[in-house]
Amino acid sequence: MAQSAASAAFYKQLGRMYGAYTGTFLAFIVLLAILEYMGVPNRVIGYLFVFFTIAVYAIIGIMTRTAEVSEYYVAGRRVPAFYNGMATGADWMSAASFVGMAGTLFLLGYDGLAWVLGWTGGYVLVSVLIGPYLRKFGAYTVPDFMSFRFGGNFARFLAVIVLVSCSFTYVTAQVFGTGIIASRFLGIQFEVAVFVGLLGILLCSMLGGMRAVTWTQIAQYIVLIVAYLTPIVILSARKYGVPIPQLTYGTALAEIAAREQQLVKDGLAVLCTAASCPAGSLKPHITPFMSYTPLNFFGIIACMMVGTASLPHILMRYFTTPTVREARQSVAWSLFFIFLLYFSAPAYAAFSKLEVYTNIIGRPLADIRPWMFTWGELGLIQICGKNAASLAAVADACKAIAGHPGVVRFADFAINTDVIVLSTPEIAGLPYVISGLVAAGGLAAALSTADGLLLAIANALSHDIYYKMLQPMKSNNRNITLGVILAAIVVLMYLVVGGTGWGGIAWKWWAIGGLAAILAAAYPFLQKANDTERRLVIARILLLLVAIAAASTAASRPSDILAMVGWAFSLAMAGNFPALVLGIWWKRATTAGAIAGIIAGFSLCIFYLVVTRYFPQLGVDYFGMTSMKNPVTGANVVDITKPIAATAAQRVGWFDLNNINCGLLGAPLGFIVMIVVSLMTPAPSKEMQALVDEIRKPRGKTIMEEKTS
Repeated sequence: MAQSAASAAFYKQLGRMYGAYTGTFLAFIVLLAILEYMGVPNRVIGYLFVFFTIAVYAIIGIMTRTAEVSEYYVAGRRVPAFYNGMATGADWMSAASFVGMAGTLFLLGYDGLAWVLGWTGGYVLVSVLIGPYLRKFGAYTVPDFMSFRFGGNFARFLAVIVLVSCSFTYVTAQVFGTGIIASRFLGIQFEVAVFVGLLGILLCSMLGGMRAVTWTQIAQYIVLIVAYLTPIVILSARKYGVPIPQLTYGTALAEIAAREQQLVKDGLAVLCTAASCPAGSLKPHITPFMSYTPLNFFGIIACMMVGTASLPHILMRYFTTPTVREARQSVAWSLFFIFLLYFSAPAYAAFSKLEVYTNIIGRPLADIRPWMFTWGELGLIQICGKNAASLAAVADACKAIAGHPGVVRFADFAINTDVIVLSTPEIAGLPYVISGLVAAGGLAAALSTADGLLLAIANALSHDIYYKMLQPMKSNNRNITLGVILAAIVVLMYLVVGGTGWGGIAWKWWAIGGLAAILAAAYPFLQKANDTERRLVIARILLLLVAIAAASTAASRPSDILAMVGWAFSLAMAGNFPALVLGIWWKRATTAGAIAGIIAGFSLCIFYLVVTRYFPQLGVDYFGMTSMKNPVTGANVVDITKPIAATAAQRVGWFDLNNINCGLLGAPLGFIVMIVVSLMTPAPSKEMQALVDEIRKPRGKTIMEEKTS
C-alpha cells in the first residue's frame, strides 16, 4: 500500500514536471516567432533552437547522473508504462523516421508505404512474441538472455556481435542525421557538424546511462512530435481550412495526380511507363511498384517488422518497467505515440510534394527562391545536374543543356530524401521559426535514438564482454586478453581510418592518439575504483569510443539514412530473431541449435549485403548473382557480361532482391538450421524447459532479478 502511494506520488510529480516543460517549450517557440517578426536574423533563430534544446537535454542528463549499476543499465526498473511508452517512441523515431521516412514517401510515393507499414507492424511482434517475456526474464541486456537460455558465453558473444553490428550501422545513420541538421542550421561544415551532434548525444547518455537517457527521451519526444505536426497542421489549415492533415490527405493526393498530368501535358515532365522509364522521368505518386518490385515491397515490410522485434535498443526499453504487466502496457503506449507520427508521415510527404509541384516545378530560373541555395551549398539540392549553390550556378548549369526552356522542369530538380522534411516549411513559404522548430525536432529524433543505440552497444561491451566474460578470468589471463583486444583495435584503426585531418595529420593518428589519451585519463580512476565504479567507468569509456567511431564513419557519408537503417534491421532480423523467438517459445531449442542458427543466418545476411554493395563482380563470377531489374520496365540495370564496378546503387543480386532485404535470406536459414540442429542434439534439461514455461506466464517473479541486482 505504501509502495502504491509512493508510485502515485512519483507519477504525479512526473506529470507536473513534463507539463511545465511542455508549456515552457511552447512559450519558447512563441518568443522566437516574436523575435523573427522583430527582424532577428534567421541564423540567430536557428542557433537558439539548436542550443536551447541541446542545453535542456544536457541539463536533464547531468541532473540524472548515477553511480548505481541498476540505475545505469535499466533506470532502476521504475519507469511507468506511460512514460516508458513515450521514451520508446522517442527511441524508435530516429532520424530515419523523422527526416528520412517522409522524404522516402515523397520520392517513392506508394512504394514508400512499405517502410511505414513495416515499422508500425513491428510493435505487434514485440508485444506478442518478445518484449514482455524478456522483461519477465529480468536481464540487463539481450545477450544476457541468450547466455542464460542457451548456456555459456559463446551464445552471449555471438549475440554481442549481432548487437554491435546492427546497432553501430543504425547509430551511424543517426549521427549522419545530426550532421545534416547541424551543418544546415549552424552553417558549419558537415564533417565538423557530425561531431557537434555527437557532443549533444554524449551529454545526454554518458553520465546517467539508461536513467538519463530515459528522462531525456521523454523530453525529446515532446519536442519532436510538436515539431513534426506543426507544419502540416498549418499547411492543411491554410490550404483546405481543416487543421487535421490526415483528413485532407486524400484531397492532396487528388491534386498531386492532377498536377502530374498537367506537368506532362505542359512538357515539364516525361512520364515513366513500362515501355520507357529514363532517369528523371515522373513516376505517378499513387501508382504502386514504380520503385520496388512486389517482392522487394513486401520484403521491406517483413524485414522492418521482424527487425523491429529484434533490435536490442528497443527491447532494452522494456527492461526498465517496474513489472511485467507494465512492460505489456508500455508496448501499447509505445504504439500509440509512434502512431501519432507515422499516421502523419504520408500526409507530410503529400503536402511537401504538392508544394514542390506548385512552387518549384515550372518556375523561371530567375525566380528561384534563395532558401534553396543554402541546401545547394551542402550538395543536397541540385538543379540541372549541379549543386544549386547560387542563382548564377543554376543559370550556368541549365544553359549547358541544349534547348533548355529557362524554367525548372521535373527532371531538372533533384532533392536528397533527407532534406524533404527539413525544407518543407521553406518550400511552402512558412515563417522561419517553423523551419527552426522542425530542425529541433529532427535533432531530438536523431539524438534520442543515438543515445539508446550507443547505450545498447556500450552496455553489451561493458556488461556482457567485460563484466561477464573478462572479469571472472584470472588476473594474468584477463590482462593478456585485454592487451590483445586493445592491440587489435589499434591495428584496425591504423588500417581502416583514412584521410588527412586537422593540422595536416592523418586521421588514423588522431584516432590512435585520442584512444591513448582517453585510456591515460581513465587509468587513475580505474586503479582507485571499486568493482561497481570500475564497471561504470569502463561502460562510459566504451560508450565514448563507440560514439567517436560512429561519428567518424558518418563523416565519410557512407549512404543515405534510410538505407543504413534498412541494413541494421535486416542484420538484427537475421541474427537475433530466430534465437529470441525459439528461445522463448520452443522448449526443445538447444545451445548448439541456437549457435548454429545465429551464425548461419547472420553470416548469410552480411555476405549478401557486402558482396552486392562492394564486390558485385565477385557475386556474378562465383556466386550466381544476376543483374537487378528495373521495377517498371523489367530491363536489366547492368550488363553483367562487362566488368561491374562497386557503386552505392545495388546492381546485382539473387532473385532480384534488394540488399536491404538480406534478412529475408538470413532469418529463414537461421530458423531452419536452429530447428534441425536442435532436433539432432540432446534436449535441454528439465529445469531449463520448466524455466521456459515460466517465462511465458504473465504473472510471477522475475526470473533473473536476484542474479543481477
